Amino acid sequence: MAMKTLQKTLIICFFTVSLCAESQVPPPPPPPASSIHVNRADSLLRAGSVVEATEEYRKMLAKDSNDLSNIYNYACALSLAGQPDKAISYLNLLAGINPSVSALTDPDLLAARESKRWEDFENRLIEALNEGNGRLIKDTDYARALWRLLCLDQYGFYETGIAVRNLGPESPVVTALRRMQSLQNEKNLEELEILLEIKGWPEKSQVGREASEAPFYVLQHSNALAQEKYIRLFEAACRKGEGNWQQYALMFDRMRMNQNLPQKYGTHFILDNRATGEKKLYPLEDETRVDEWRHEIGLEPLNDYLARTGIIK
Repeated sequence: MAMKTLQKTLIICFFTVSLCAESQVPPPPPPPASSIHVNRADSLLRAGSVVEATEEYRKMLAKDSNDLSNIYNYACALSLAGQPDKAISYLNLLAGINPSVSALTDPDLLAARESKRWEDFENRLIEALNEGNGRLIKDTDYARALWRLLCLDQYGFYETGIAVRNLGPESPVVTALRRMQSLQNEKNLEELEILLEIKGWPEKSQVGREASEAPFYVLQHSNALAQEKYIRLFEAACRKGEGNWQQYALMFDRMRMNQNLPQKYGTHFILDNRATGEKKLYPLEDETRVDEWRHEIGLEPLNDYLARTGIIK
């Protein structure tokens, strides 16, 4: 859907950091989009005009009540506009037509998550997901906790983006928002570590793909000590077919960068020139072996990746 295409790519780099990463794993798929056109409602929401965007989505829904992507966008806008119960009503409608994990990880729905009606909606959605997918979510309690963490990990990027576009990256408002994100990241890491201590590294076959990826995103926004502590658990999950090798490479290289060491897989670059946006590959551990290491975990040759993304050595 148009608004979600612009907004909902899961983010693994802060706005403040000049370090970026190879193609990121996409978020859980939203309901199917009828068009990639960016409409007025999408534009208003991106600009932060939530009330106006909500009204535009309502008008669009009145014209076509069967557009699933618009129903989902409208629910997100209602949540952002402080109408969580109404948002859940539309989410319940979607759960009965086209159940998707998107709603359980979407930071736009954080206000809806705080509604007394959320638990009933989540139960209904989990039941629908398991009916349609052969009970992929076996450990529902663990999955719930991980979905919530993923939602909290992504929360704040939308608001910070609005502030950056309107006030500039050096605005004190942007600085304050970034600081709040950093504090939230610390809380997320504390909660994740408790979960990992009790439950172990989450497996895709037990909690579903989206929930199993939550530790990756939380750890990407943490520090080298935490990344080093859990990287072997992540690798073991990948070797069992229960993890994502691309995410493993991203986390391994992020850990190395946080340690001021060269990266192994060549997944990260630096902004060599902020004015032009020129991207330069972060130093490699061993250029003669990087393609061998990439091939072992299913990544394309480094030069192919560089040519595709416009990164220079």
